[in-house]
Amino acid sequence: MNPMPTPAGSTPATRIVHGACPHDCPDTCALKITVHNERVIKVQGRAEHPSTHGALCTKVSRYAERTYHPERVLQPLRRTSAKTEPPRFETVSWDEALADIAARLKAIEDPQAIQPYSYAGTMGQLQGEAMAGRFFNRLGASLLDRTICASAGAAALTATYGHKLGMHLRFFAESRLILIWGSNSIASNLHFWTYANQAKRDGAKLICIDPRKTETADKCHQHIALLPGTDGALALGLMHELIANGWLDEDYVARHVDGFEELSAKALLWPPERVAQTCGITADEVRGLARDYASTAPAAIRLNYGMQRVRGGGNAVRLIALLPCLTGAWRHRAGGLLLSASGWFAPFKNPQLERPELRLKPSRTINMSTIGDDLLREASPEFGPRIEALIVYNSNPVAVAPESPKVVRGFQRADLFTVVLEHFMTDTADLADYVLPATTQLEHLDVHTAYGHTDVLINHPAVKPLGEARPNTQIFRGLAAAMGFTEPAFADTDEQLARQAFTNEIDFAALSQQGWQSLPLPEAPFAEGGFITPTGKADARGADYLPNYESRSSSPALAARYPLAMISPPARNFLNSSFVNVKSLRDIEAEPIVEIHAEDAAARGLADGAVVRVFNDRGSYVCKARISARARPGVVNGLGVWWRKLGLAGSNVNEVTHQRLTDLGNAPAFYDCLVEVAAA
Repeated sequence: MNPMPTPAGSTPATRIVHGACPHDCPDTCALKITVHNERVIKVQGRAEHPSTHGALCTKVSRYAERTYHPERVLQPLRRTSAKTEPPRFETVSWDEALADIAARLKAIEDPQAIQPYSYAGTMGQLQGEAMAGRFFNRLGASLLDRTICASAGAAALTATYGHKLGMHLRFFAESRLILIWGSNSIASNLHFWTYANQAKRDGAKLICIDPRKTETADKCHQHIALLPGTDGALALGLMHELIANGWLDEDYVARHVDGFEELSAKALLWPPERVAQTCGITADEVRGLARDYASTAPAAIRLNYGMQRVRGGGNAVRLIALLPCLTGAWRHRAGGLLLSASGWFAPFKNPQLERPELRLKPSRTINMSTIGDDLLREASPEFGPRIEALIVYNSNPVAVAPESPKVVRGFQRADLFTVVLEHFMTDTADLADYVLPATTQLEHLDVHTAYGHTDVLINHPAVKPLGEARPNTQIFRGLAAAMGFTEPAFADTDEQLARQAFTNEIDFAALSQQGWQSLPLPEAPFAEGGFITPTGKADARGADYLPNYESRSSSPALAARYPLAMISPPARNFLNSSFVNVKSLRDIEAEPIVEIHAEDAAARGLADGAVVRVFNDRGSYVCKARISARARPGVVNGLGVWWRKLGLAGSNVNEVTHQRLTDLGNAPAFYDCLVEVAAA
C-alpha cells in the first residue's frame, strides 16, 4: 500500500502523503503532508475533502512540531526512583522491557487485576483498540468502560433515536436558524463553523446557548448564558411554549414520536417564568427562543458534549434531541440535530476486529471516570481483585480524570505496576514503571471513522518512526509474543488490520487511493421517521430534567460554603491534555487561568491577573484570575486541561472535580462542581 504519488512538478526529494487527523474532534480532517528529504515540513488540510476544504485548526497545522518535539520519548524507559520522588528513569532495550513486563503480568494470579486504560489520544481503528483489544481479550484482563467524554450523550441519543445519529454536516449551510448548544465551535468544531457562517451570510440566525460567552458566542446573533446543568429545564420550557402556542407538527408527532403524552405533561409544568428562575435567564429569552425555533424552517441544532457533563446530562440531551421531532424539523435535510454521527458507521465496521472470542470467560468492567477510587480499593467480593497492574495508552488519566488527588495517590502506590505508551513524559508517564515510546500519526498507518461527518478516512505513514518508537499495534504484538500468545490474530500486519476494519461496502483500494470514502446515506435521514428504535419512533418516554449534584437549589449548605459554579472547558489551543507541551501553543495560552465575572471578583477583592486559589472540600489548585465578560455572574470558567506539572503549583482544574456519574451512560459530571475562589 503506497502513499499518494508525488504531484507533477515536485522535486525527487519532496513528496505528498495523504493522512487523517487522529484527534478527539468531530471534524476528522483529511491531511496533506509535505515531506522533504524524509522530514515532514508542512501539515495542511486537503482542499479536495468536502468537510476539510483545505483548512486545519491551529493545533493540527503544527502537528510536525509535535512529532519532532525535542522532548519526544524515543527509547523504552524503566523507572529507577520511588513514585513519591521526582521521576528518574533509565533507558532499556525493547527486548528487555517486553520480557520484564510480560514476567510481571504473568506473576499476577487473577488476570482481572490487570487493567487497560485508554481513550481517544488517537481515534484510529488500528492504533486505538484493534491489536490492544486482542491482547487484553486473550489476557482476560478487566474491561474498561470508556466514559470520560461522551457516554452520557451517546446513551441519550441511543435511547431517543436508536443510535448515535444526526443530520449531515454540510446541510447546516442551508439552515435558516442554527442553535449552537453547549459548543464553542470556533475552537472545537471549526468546519461546522464554516458551514454555519455560510448560513449566517445567507441570512440565517445563529443563537449560542452556553454558560460561557465563548468565541463562538461573540459571532452569533444572540447568546443565552444559562446556568451550568440547566439545559434540560430550558428544553422543557421550549416544549411548554410549543405546546401552549400550538406550534407542534402534530402529524410528525403522531406518526413518529413515542410517549408524547407523558412528555407533554412534564413540559407543561415548565412555564417560562419557572425556566427563567432555574436557568438564570429571563422569561422573555425563553419565549423568544421558542418562537424563533417554531417559526423558522429549516431549523437545526448543533449540540456538543459540554452540556452533558453534569448529573442530568443524559436526560438533557434526550430532551434537546426531541425538539426537532416536535416541530418536524427532521422533514428538511437542513433541519434536525447533530451531536454525533458515529452510529452511521456501525453497519460498516467489523465487530470482530478486536477478536472478542479470545476472551474465554467474562471479566469485570472498571469505569475509567472512577479510576481514582478504583485504584485505592481493596479486593472485595463486590469489586473483585485489587488492581495490581495498569497499562495506559492514548490517555493521560493523572491529568484528565476527575478528582485528581485520588488519581495521583492511586498511581503512586508502590505495589501498582504501571506501563504507559506515550510520546512525552506526561503527568501519567511520570508515575509509570515503564514508558514505551509510541509513534505519532505521521509515523504509522491507520483508518478512521468520524463523529461530526460521515466519511471513512485513511492515514498513510509519512515518515519512518523516529528513534525506537513503535506503533501501538506493534507494541501489543510484542507484548503478546512475550506472553507466549501464539494465536494467528497476533500475526496480522497493520495493513491486514486496516483491511479487516470495515465490511466490503468500504472499498479499501479506493479508500487507500483517494484518502476517504463517504457512506451511502439519505440526505434527510428521518424525514419520514424511520428511527432505529424498536418501534421505529423517537422515544420520549422517561426523559426529564434532573438538577445538578452541586447547585444552590439541590445543595444549599454546600453552596453557602462554595457559592460559585465551575465549568472547565478546554483552552482554545489545547485538545484535552494534548498539545499542552507544544511551546508555540502553550505560549498562546500563557498560563492556567480561571475566568471570573467582575462582580464576583470585586466581592472577593480580586484584581485581574491575581494569583488565586480555586478550592472546595476535594482540593484546591492555584492559577491566575482573569476578570472577564466571558464568565457570567455566579459561574467561573477554569480553562483546562493543563498538565499538572505545568500548573502554577503542580495541580490542575481536576483537583476540585468529583467522581460522581451522570444519569445515563455512567459519565463524569465535570461541570457539576461548586467552588470558592480566594487570593492565593
